[in-house]
Amino acid sequence: MFWLSRRSRNDLFLLYSFADRGRPTAELRAALLTRARRIPDLAVRLREVPGDLNYPAWVPCAVLDSQIVEHRGVADWPGLESAVGELLGTGVDAAERPWRVHLFRGVGGAPGPAPDGETATVVVLQISHALADGRRAAAIARELFGAGEDAAAGARWREGHPGAAQADRPGASGGAASSPAAPAPWAGDVVPAVLGALLLPVHIVRTVFRGYRAFRAQRALAESTAAGAVPPPTPGFAPNPLNPAAVPTAHAVRMLVFAAAELRVPGRTVTVVVLTAVSVALSEYLAAQGHPVERLGAQVPMGSARNGKRLPRNNYRNLSIDLAVDEPELSARADRIAAALRAGRERAGHPLTSAQDLVTAVTPAVFLHRDVRRWPLDLVPDSIAGHTVVSSVDRGPADLHFGGPVRFTAGFPAIGSVMHLTHGVHGLGETVTVSIHADPAAVGDPDGYAAHLRAAVTEVVAALR
Repeated sequence: MFWLSRRSRNDLFLLYSFADRGRPTAELRAALLTRARRIPDLAVRLREVPGDLNYPAWVPCAVLDSQIVEHRGVADWPGLESAVGELLGTGVDAAERPWRVHLFRGVGGAPGPAPDGETATVVVLQISHALADGRRAAAIARELFGAGEDAAAGARWREGHPGAAQADRPGASGGAASSPAAPAPWAGDVVPAVLGALLLPVHIVRTVFRGYRAFRAQRALAESTAAGAVPPPTPGFAPNPLNPAAVPTAHAVRMLVFAAAELRVPGRTVTVVVLTAVSVALSEYLAAQGHPVERLGAQVPMGSARNGKRLPRNNYRNLSIDLAVDEPELSARADRIAAALRAGRERAGHPLTSAQDLVTAVTPAVFLHRDVRRWPLDLVPDSIAGHTVVSSVDRGPADLHFGGPVRFTAGFPAIGSVMHLTHGVHGLGETVTVSIHADPAAVGDPDGYAAHLRAAVTEVVAALR
């Protein structure tokens, strides 16, 4: 994740809208910095190893005042969406500091459950994907904005603190550091490099050995699939206009805030409801643009332990889901989408699918970094896992506070060289926000698409109830 961030923007952006009760910004900044300095995950940065002889490691660092950024002159919600779009084109450097917080005060016209005339304090937590996945980032935000002085987890270094954990190594574990004191500079630079050089032959042998085992596991998985013991993979999708072969240069966001009750359907998850709505909205939008489609797919991240273990930073797999646009009856379409999710989870959870992770876990850093540097970001393959992304995270109860009570939350999965349109589905208390993050080169009318999606949600919920 860290090395990829040097080539493509992949930070997480967690937006929280609070009632603005007029508390001075200086007081809010001071309170936020106090909280941040008590959260172990926010008091670290990555230390790189010379020559990539070992993986970058998390080391302690001070939280800086400059990590809280106030943005002035944003008075209304369209202006806020525009400002957030600009933020999505930026990235933090985890080797300096892996996060920052953006503040917007007095924003009028915010959607969601708020009295007429109420202005909002909007907070955007920008965090390196190397530091956290969506669920862990939401937990960090809860420590920042949770009620009570103890919510920030105290100043001590708790068990599992990332100080000794390496980044970009799937097999690394988050061991506890013995002390928050920074190591001597020579130790930080020389020791990991020397150890990495000494262990390089060992890691090469282990990579070859595990590579052979992965090859055998792939054959066994294919045999189990053919025998019907494991669900088959979703056939790939041909790219469509949502997947141009170009790195995005601009970002547009829109947010649709719903009462959770509006999306609840007996026997259906919110994820299935939204995926079905996306299937309707995308079909209609592309047809209106002169690009009717016969198949549509979505990549859906799924929380998952790997090899039976949860990693310290990122725990998810991506499922390829057919959106069943060839099924005109929406209830039957939702059934097919739900079945595809179940099959995808079952296949992704099978032990044989983790064999390649075991290879990557022992691949020498110098080789993995080389592969990341050389990966062609401007190439779209003939077969892709989906045309869009739909990421869903429940961020817990609406008991957060920052100068006023929280109203709703939102998130914006990164767009990349293949998928130029993503959707975030984020619940907080009794609200669910469906967010749109688009490359304007692929989705030239984000307002039009947002209108299609809102109408599709209404249509799908009515059909499923």
